[in-house]
Amino acid sequence: MFKRWLALWLFGTLLSGGVPAAGTSVLSGAWFIQAASKAGPAPGLSIAGYKPTGWIRAKVPATVMGALVDAGVYRDPYMGRNLEAISAAPFQEAWWYRTEFAVSAPEKRQRTRLLLDGVNYRADIWLNGRQIAGKDVVYGAFRTFDLDITSQLKEGANALAIQVHPPEKGDFFMGFVDWNPEPPDRNMGLFREVKLRRSGAVSLENVYVRSDVDLATLKEARLTITSDLVNHEDRAVSGEITGDIGAIHFKVPYSLRPKERKALTFSPETQPGLRIQNPRLWWPVNLGQPELYTLTLAVHAGQSPSDAFSTRFGIRQVGTYLNEQGHRGFTVNGRKVLIRGGGWVDDLFLREDAKNLEAQFRHIQHMNLNTVRLEGFWGSSQKLYDLADRMGLLVMVGVSCQWEWVEYLGKPQENETYGAAKTPEEIRLVAGYLRDQVRWLRNHPSILVWVLGSDKLPWPEAEKAYAADLKELDPARPYLAATKSWTSALSGPTGVKMLGPYDYVTPNYWFENTTRGGAYGFNTETGPGPQIPPLASLKKMIPAAELWPLNKTWEFHCGRHEFNTLNRYLNAYNHRYGEAASVEEFAFKAQAANYEGMRAMFEAFGVNQPKATGVVQWMLNASWPKLYWQLYDYYLTPNGAYFGARKGSQPRNVVYDRAAKTVHVVNDTRAAFAGLKVRARIFNAASTKVFEKNVGAACGPGASAQVLDLKAVDAGSPLYFLDLQLTENGVPVADNFYWLSTSPDTLDEAHSNWFMTPNTGFADFKGLSALPQAQVKMASRFENGAGTVTLTNASDRLAFFLELGLTQGPGKGDVRSALWDDNYLSIPPRESRTVRVRFDPADLNGRTPRVRLAGWNIPAQD
Repeated sequence: MFKRWLALWLFGTLLSGGVPAAGTSVLSGAWFIQAASKAGPAPGLSIAGYKPTGWIRAKVPATVMGALVDAGVYRDPYMGRNLEAISAAPFQEAWWYRTEFAVSAPEKRQRTRLLLDGVNYRADIWLNGRQIAGKDVVYGAFRTFDLDITSQLKEGANALAIQVHPPEKGDFFMGFVDWNPEPPDRNMGLFREVKLRRSGAVSLENVYVRSDVDLATLKEARLTITSDLVNHEDRAVSGEITGDIGAIHFKVPYSLRPKERKALTFSPETQPGLRIQNPRLWWPVNLGQPELYTLTLAVHAGQSPSDAFSTRFGIRQVGTYLNEQGHRGFTVNGRKVLIRGGGWVDDLFLREDAKNLEAQFRHIQHMNLNTVRLEGFWGSSQKLYDLADRMGLLVMVGVSCQWEWVEYLGKPQENETYGAAKTPEEIRLVAGYLRDQVRWLRNHPSILVWVLGSDKLPWPEAEKAYAADLKELDPARPYLAATKSWTSALSGPTGVKMLGPYDYVTPNYWFENTTRGGAYGFNTETGPGPQIPPLASLKKMIPAAELWPLNKTWEFHCGRHEFNTLNRYLNAYNHRYGEAASVEEFAFKAQAANYEGMRAMFEAFGVNQPKATGVVQWMLNASWPKLYWQLYDYYLTPNGAYFGARKGSQPRNVVYDRAAKTVHVVNDTRAAFAGLKVRARIFNAASTKVFEKNVGAACGPGASAQVLDLKAVDAGSPLYFLDLQLTENGVPVADNFYWLSTSPDTLDEAHSNWFMTPNTGFADFKGLSALPQAQVKMASRFENGAGTVTLTNASDRLAFFLELGLTQGPGKGDVRSALWDDNYLSIPPRESRTVRVRFDPADLNGRTPRVRLAGWNIPAQD
């Protein structure tokens, strides 16, 4: 009986047309929105039965702009410069959100609370004709609100109306900085979930599970569970709390005075079962499995069930250190982790789609990345963090530089070192943000570190407030005062760097540069600038008449300020690959520039560990269709940089150092390896093999080792190719293929600035356009969402830069869910490669999968 009650409590018992009789429910479906000037007076529209004539149907969470776009009020805002034409005027006033829900007659001593997880920026809240909270109380984008509405509820239909007021200059809300245009509504609205929480007289609040691992043996872990127990009654209450984690069960009596809130702690000292032998540990990508457990707590008031709470958690322990050079690194379960990450951003209108979100996280995992950096508290729900938990992806969560620069916050800055929150009122607000977000997220094992500042430090009084709250709420997880190199008076050196680049640099930069963004230390945001998407995506974002030549519409889909142009990228592209004659040629050849630039960055940080401790590609994904800073685009189509990142981050890798002309093996796993073989071959421009050497390879965990020096090798032509393969007992482990030039990329370090290092000379790859045609035969096989494609080079010519796509048939678009194990690959003469692909069969719409093949020097096949 108890288990049945618990299931009903945790998952809800839906009443007819209403909300669960117990537990927490999300009010998501039948909402309507309207501008305040068109909506009428508040008391009337918050009464059940009001007819929202002329209002716009919406689902919550939703910003105003997101709801209007979904409703078709604004069509195709991301095409061309349509977004630029949308006026911000309708969003200078407040907007109403309205819904109705039904509840049954409350049981004796039942309490109901309204929970708001995110409002941008202020809100007046009305329920059944009465205002229950005003904008003087409900304000701040990243605060959460908990309002007891028990006395205002009615049996049957209830009406909830929330008037949301837009953010103003100087307000601390989410933003997109220089990454893309600002949304016209500045993301005003109910951007996170609105919930009803129903309990008995006693409720469980702020449940937290902390794990401490025996780092020497990894054979034991201690769990400490804390929770607030709240008596909502004007009478004393006593009863029992029960807890379950798999086979672990405990039961504890309690007693509460009237209206008492009591902090409870369950530890191995009082509950021996919380000392776990041989725990299933949570590990990030390539270090182990991300094992998860489930905790369920339930409380009875007397003999009656009163409340229950369930959460998934992972047993793991994160830490931080400074290496010999003073660079910060991070550990998981006592093992050093080379951070390989990307900077995340939500949809421009904060629309969160569960299928899209899962597809994105599969992409991240597939690229062998282990970290997602959130510059801000992103996510319209906890789905993002749940996926990170499940897929073994670390998450850096914290403050955005939106709050640190006058052009974004709209408030003058007094200091280049410290952020904008300085006054006591501002510090109370942002400290409240952190408190609420930590309580909301701290049970997620994926969260690696709380970040308190981006480009700047928090003011000392703000950092003191943050540190005190973190000591109380999340003492087992480190914080980082800023993601730039600063020294805090409170916490000491940040030990990280933010020295760029953000625009295009040639691949050798990452190996050669030792003073700015190159491969040493932890570069918290950096990358080789623009990543041009494939042609199919360009056609979705730029009108056909403006696809070629490049023009203002292309620039509109770049970044902002210094990054509103492709000129620097084009200068290097034209020098290295030659000027393109069409958009088709430009889009395809750009993938080669994307690939080699991104691969080199991740390779260099791997080769240079332990001096190098981490790198975050700026950025990972796209909030809207764009040309800058993305490993896959808004339509979830990978570009060349995606596969460059995957190759450059193979867990056991073989890598060419372009600066030193040496070959290295890299080991990102927890186990040393020995007895592996490296084969290096060089082909000249005529596809003739001019060099081959095989050597043994061994490497410790979290390290690299040089295995070959190629400085003295004669490449045989100005343009040449290096083919590397790492094998174990004859089985391929990793491979890499490089196109190289005897004309070097030469950096102009003396003219570096904060976002790029220019060149005085460039590698010459224009000869790639003169490669003789190769002949590639293709065979494919598919079954149950998986397949293999075998490519056989039947010619005496190297087949260069082959692009694979999975389609529903000729002329159809690529299947978005396809995950190719390799792409943009090259095949030496008379050799074959087999590539695996996984996909969601539903994306084929009942059709037979087909493979699209294109390449630099082969005829296209579809």
